[in-house]
Parts: sequence; C-alpha cells; structure tokens
Amino acid sequence: MPSQKEYTRTILRKVRRIEIHTNRMVTDAMAGAYHSIFKGTGMDFEEVREYSPGDEVRTIDWNVTARMGRPFIKKFREERELTLMLLVDVSASGDFGSTKESKRELAAELASVLAFAASKNNDKVGLLLFSDCVETFIPPKKGRRHILRIIREILFFEPQGKGTDIPQALTYMNSILKRKAVVFLLSDFISPAQTTETELPLFQSLSGTNKRHDLNCITLLDPRELTLPDVGLITLEDAETGEHIELNTSNRKVRETYAANNTQRFESLKRGLVQRGIQHFSVRTDQPYIKDLRSFFEKRSAGRRGHH
Repeated sequence: MPSQKEYTRTILRKVRRIEIHTNRMVTDAMAGAYHSIFKGTGMDFEEVREYSPGDEVRTIDWNVTARMGRPFIKKFREERELTLMLLVDVSASGDFGSTKESKRELAAELASVLAFAASKNNDKVGLLLFSDCVETFIPPKKGRRHILRIIREILFFEPQGKGTDIPQALTYMNSILKRKAVVFLLSDFISPAQTTETELPLFQSLSGTNKRHDLNCITLLDPRELTLPDVGLITLEDAETGEHIELNTSNRKVRETYAANNTQRFESLKRGLVQRGIQHFSVRTDQPYIKDLRSFFEKRSAGRRGHH
C-alpha cells in the first residue's frame, strides 16, 4: 500500500498534469470565446441622476421622481464580473472508463479548462460535488491555487453516496447562489431509478435552474455504455445499485438491444433539454473533448449574435 507521502505526490502530479494540459488549451481564443458568450449577462445598479432629454423613459425611477418633483433616472453599468459554478456528478458510475480515462477524469479536465478560461477573465469559480446527496460545496473564489484545489477535489474526493440525484444538487445550489451565475453541470445523467416518470422532476429542476442562471449541461459518455463488443459471456455490475446482470455478448440480438436501450436513453435526454431550451453538449472518454467544447462555444456565440 502506498504511503501518505507517495499518495500526496501522485495527487499533485496528476493535478499538475491536468493544469499544464488544459492551460495549453485555454488559449486567448478560448478565453475570448468564453468572455464573449458569458459576459454582460447582468446589469448592476449604480446611481440615480436627473433626467436629460434623450434618456430612455423606461429607466425613470418613479419613486425618486415623485419625491423630488422632477424626473430622475436609474443608471446601470454592465456587470463585468461573473461567477462560474461547476456542478460535478461524483456518483459511482463516474468511475467507469473503458478507455484510458474514466468519466470522472474527463470531468476534471473539462472543469479545469472552463475554470482557467473563467480565471483569465477575472471571474470567480465555485464547485459543488454531488451523488445522491450534496457531497461538498466550495464557495466561488478567484486565483490559481483555488482552481487547483477544485481540480484536486473533482479527481480525488471520496463520496459518501453511490447514486445520482441531480434535482437535489440544483435545489441546494439555487438556495446558496443569490446572484445569476454561469453553471456547468457535468454528469453521465445515469440514475438507477431512471424511468419516464423520474425524468419529469429532473427536467423541471433543470428548467427552473435555467430560468435563474445560465445553465449548460455536459453529458459524459463512455463507448462501452453505448455498444458492447462481442466477447462472449460477461457480467455487468451497476456501479450505483450493485446489481449484477449476465449477458451473452456473442448473441447479436443482445448487443443490438443493449445499444438500442442506451441510445434511446441518451436521445430522450437530449430531446428533453432541447425542448426546454437548455444549452448542452456531450463528450466521450475515447475522443478529444476540446473539439466538442469549441463547437459548443461557436454555436453559443452565433446564437448570441443572432439575438442582437
């Protein structure tokens, strides 16, 4: 068994590797894209001043106007500083990975790219880790050391729960964050009790959060959860419930049913998010995520331009 010293060294090495790797990706272009999409989402009240011809009538402060007997307007300034909130699913299914990295390691890399992009824009970054309960909350702060702590927590935090409860995590976050934030929810969206009935509270909860914050969902996928290889008789364990299922992968019908069920689950999630206007994209453990992230930023940027 490795000593505490060796374990600490391993942690630091891994965090450092992610920092170097993701920092290379957070080029000025990436940080600029983040800035253009998420900046200026709010307005801060600054002061009241006397009305001048040409001022917008809708900015008149009627209370002050009535008190002073002449028109006054509210002056606002664009809110430059944002809060980026990372909600990361650390349930047992996240430890799965059939390629060189697990879904949890993929989540840590993605989260660090987003965190460093936010940091370049002088924004605060916070973290909420959840399973079927809220595991830990790190309040939003600035600075490199803070971001390194966030990466460390995502990679090495040992959760109490095994299952997934996204609505509970969102309720907790909404009660703690008083101001509008940019929220990235990273999860495989696999829940043991997932049925059409349980999907509704999930989507209601996502919709409610999206009204209060700028919510962006990232689905973490592993190729083995979408298709099975032909390797004979295998036993699959549900990481969240501990349930075992025996499958004969040599049977083409078994492989096709498995693929169809998982594709249907994924498509149903995507459809639900699109219907509710929730921003989302998916990443896979066997493919470079930076292409998906860039394409997401480009789409959002084009969307913003389209609204002007």
